[in-house]
Amino acid sequence: MVEVNLWSSLRRFADGQDKVDVPGKTVGELLDNLVAAYPGLAPVIKAGVSISVDGEILPAVKSAPVKPDSEVFLLQRMKGG
Repeated sequence: MVEVNLWSSLRRFADGQDKVDVPGKTVGELLDNLVAAYPGLAPVIKAGVSISVDGEILPAVKSAPVKPDSEVFLLQRMKGG
């Protein structure tokens, strides 16, 4: 399981939790399993989110690997401008 940290406004979709444990070996698996466990997150994730894995903000690369001890943060989508 990987511990995923949620930003404050997402916590209401995860039973008030700020961190949730989700299985997965890639960013894509994490996101899919996160939605399976907490369906209320689906619209937010579908609209687009950024993910930080071990201090590196990753683009939406679903094949990016994660380890069980990775530090993972779900972030509001970062947009350039």
